[in-house]
Amino acid sequence: MPANLTFDALKKAVKSGEIDTVIACLCDMQGRLQGKRFHAQHFIESAHEETHCCNYLLATDMEMVTVPGYEASSWERGYGDYVMKPDMATLRRIPWVPGTALVMCDVLDHHTHEPVPHAPRSVLKRQIERAKAMGFEPVMATELEFFLFEESYPALFDAGYPRPTPMARHNVDYSIMGTARDEKVMRDIRNHLYAAGIPVECSKGEAETGQEEINAKYSDALDTADMHSLIKLGVKEIAQQHGASATFMAKYDHAKAGSSSHIHQSLWKDGANVFFDPEAEHGMSSLMRHYLAGQLAFSRELTYFLAPYINSYKRFCVGMFAPTKSVWSLDNRTAGYRICGEGTKGVRVECRIGGADLNPYLACAALLAAGLEGIEQMLDPGAPVSGDLYQAETAARVPKSLGEAGEALKDSEFLNRVFGEEVVSHYYRAARWEVEENLRVVTDWERARGFERA
Repeated sequence: MPANLTFDALKKAVKSGEIDTVIACLCDMQGRLQGKRFHAQHFIESAHEETHCCNYLLATDMEMVTVPGYEASSWERGYGDYVMKPDMATLRRIPWVPGTALVMCDVLDHHTHEPVPHAPRSVLKRQIERAKAMGFEPVMATELEFFLFEESYPALFDAGYPRPTPMARHNVDYSIMGTARDEKVMRDIRNHLYAAGIPVECSKGEAETGQEEINAKYSDALDTADMHSLIKLGVKEIAQQHGASATFMAKYDHAKAGSSSHIHQSLWKDGANVFFDPEAEHGMSSLMRHYLAGQLAFSRELTYFLAPYINSYKRFCVGMFAPTKSVWSLDNRTAGYRICGEGTKGVRVECRIGGADLNPYLACAALLAAGLEGIEQMLDPGAPVSGDLYQAETAARVPKSLGEAGEALKDSEFLNRVFGEEVVSHYYRAARWEVEENLRVVTDWERARGFERA
C-alpha cells in the first residue's frame, strides 16, 4: 500500500497550516526510527532533497553507546556524516501526532552518494533487486506481538523496571470481553495506523497475560518493512499518550511466553503468486519448494537477523509456541517454517523463528536471500514433518545463543557472498558487542542465587 501523502498535497497542507512538522527518519541497526523533525516549510523548500546525520547512527548499541571495533564508523574515522535521502514515495501523515507527516530515508555515503551497504534499508533493497533480476516481486507480511502495561515508560524507568502490570489479568487469547479493557489503547492504534496509510487488518489478544497481536495486509517487501517499523513506533507512542507502555522485547519475563514476529513470504510475477501450482502437492510449485529449501539450508546462518540480542534466545523454549527446530510443516506451530494457505492462491511460507525485537529490513532481506539461493541452487526441502517437534531430537535446531548465531553468521560463505563481507562483518561486530556487554553485567538472577549462598 503506498503512503498516503504526495509532495504536492504536503505543500497544500503546509500552506493551509494543516501540517507544520515533517519527520525525516532512517532505520538504525536495532530497527528503531532515528532522524529529525523539520519545520514543514523548510522541508518542502530544501530538506526534501536530502539532510545529514552522524554516521554513528549505524554503529551504536541499544544504549546509543559509540561501540568500538566498527570499520565504517569510529573515533579514528572522526564519526563523519551520512546523507539521509528522503524516499518521497513513503511520505505519509502521522495522525496520532498533531500537524505531522513522516518520510523514510535511504542512507547514502556523504562523499559518493552511493547507498551505505550496511544500512538496513540498503540491505533489503539489494535483495529485492536480486529478486527482480530473476523476474520476481517479493511479497511479504509481518505479524507483531507485544505486551501492554498500565505503567508509563518514565514510571518504569525511574523504578528500575520492576515487574510491570499487564493491562489484562489473565490469558485473553482471542477473547472479546477480555480485550475490551485494552480497547482504549488498541482502538486508537488500529485507527491511527490505518489513517497513516498502513492497512491494518485486525488486532487480538495473544496467548499470554497482557499480550497483543496486530496484523497488517501483505505488500511488497520494502513497504512491509517500512510499515513494520512504523507500527512499532505507533504502538509505543500511542500507548505513551494513554499513560501506558508497550514492549516488543522477545522475552520480558522468564515465566511468560515471548513475543514473536512471524514473516509471511511469497514471490509474484505478472500479478500472480508463483508459489501456487494447483496441480502440485499441497499447491506448492517447484519454485516454492526451492525457496523454502533455501531457508532451511541456511537457517542457522541467518538466525542472527531473526534474533539479534541475548534476550532473543530466551524465547526459544519448549511449550510456549516459539519454535526450536529449523524444519517445515504444513500446519504445525512447533515448526520453524510453516506453510500457510495450503492448496490456495495464497499459499506462502511463514517463518516463525523471529522475535518481535528483530529489525524488519534485515530479517526480510536474510530470508529473501536464502530463498533466492534455494531457487538458484534448485534445493529440495524434503518431506514436511509433523507431531510435537519440541521432542524431535534429530531435527535441525535453532541456535541456542547469540554467540552461536553470531559465529554462524561470520562463517557463512553464503551471506558473505550475497550481503557482502562488509555487511556481515558489521553485524557480527554488533553480535559480539552484545555478548561482551552481557558477560560483564551482574544480573538479578545471579544476585538472588548467590548473594547469601555462594
